[in-house]
Amino acid sequence: MGVNTLFKVSAALLLMTAATSATAEDGVDANSIVFGQAAALHGAAGALGSGMQAGLLAAFKEANDAGGVHGRMLSLTSYDDGYEPDKSIEQVRKLIEVDRVFALIGPVGTPTSSATLPLAKAAGVPFIGAFTGAGFLRDASHGNVVNVRASYGAETETWIQDLVDGQKMSKIALLYQDDSFGRVGLDGVTAALERRGMKLVAEATYQRNTVAVKSALLELRRAEPDAVVMVGAYQPVAEFIKLARSINFNPTFVNISFVGSDALASELGSHGEGVVISQVVPFPWDKSLPLVSDYHAALAASDPDEKPGFVSLEGYMVGRLAVQVLQQTGPDVTREAFLGTVFEKGPFDIGGVTLSFGPDDNQGMDEVFMTEIQADGSFTPRAMPGS
Repeated sequence: MGVNTLFKVSAALLLMTAATSATAEDGVDANSIVFGQAAALHGAAGALGSGMQAGLLAAFKEANDAGGVHGRMLSLTSYDDGYEPDKSIEQVRKLIEVDRVFALIGPVGTPTSSATLPLAKAAGVPFIGAFTGAGFLRDASHGNVVNVRASYGAETETWIQDLVDGQKMSKIALLYQDDSFGRVGLDGVTAALERRGMKLVAEATYQRNTVAVKSALLELRRAEPDAVVMVGAYQPVAEFIKLARSINFNPTFVNISFVGSDALASELGSHGEGVVISQVVPFPWDKSLPLVSDYHAALAASDPDEKPGFVSLEGYMVGRLAVQVLQQTGPDVTREAFLGTVFEKGPFDIGGVTLSFGPDDNQGMDEVFMTEIQADGSFTPRAMPGS
């Protein structure tokens, strides 16, 4: 072979390699699609990230056992961000730049999502199924954000509907985490009360990733509220309720879904009876719903030691949505095509639960369900006024 011929062949190979690398999508090859998760897996919010992880893995294993999606196996790379924004930025950068995942899925928290969404947006990486109801993620103009759960605004409105409209309570106090997550809850509760011509009788805060709630407890007790609504994680919230019970301070305690219901009930033990929690997924033990029946089977197959619960059901729902979107996108999957399927090809039925999106709507569900902890630590659905 002459020198000129050799040069031409080499140049052609280089051009082919460049074209292939330019069109290939990160996290996707002929046999697999890799998703990434940065979430709290240990510490004060660790049960939330690990619960989301368990549900995602169950959904992915279910799909893989059925042959994958268009022949590709789905996998999840998870890193612990400790529910701290700076750490979450570090982990998300690693997922995007080093692991080169296809999409971020199942992140946990408002402050962490606020810190990392710009990284995902700049890289064109889908940001799927965050475990937070923060309003800023409901802005469909982001283009890459796909929410499953209802917003915190919907949850706080449901609280006030229950307490004020239904039970005719007039004195509502608020405990919230002193960060962007807690302030979203504050805004939601304040707005719901203002719509009824009311104000909070008291509010108090605690610092993220601590259980330092004693001063907040004393401040709220002085107001003698009928109910204390709470926007926080399970460890500090449990500490607050246990301390309140110990000094015979027993208003109705109402929690947001982010608290982590199963972890909260476990932390509270005998102090949990009557504590109310709003939920953004169906009741995890109602197997009459195909989604829940499928979830139980998938969770048992993925991790027989993992107990069903609200958080892992949410993770499973997020995973099921991702699987169905990939199936409808087809074998030539790209991030752009995936997001196009979400916003242009729905609705998506994931077992009797329908998720609907559109060009101006990046939230799949709007429903909020109320539950109550029983004496044995189990849960029961709580009827709403007029239901």
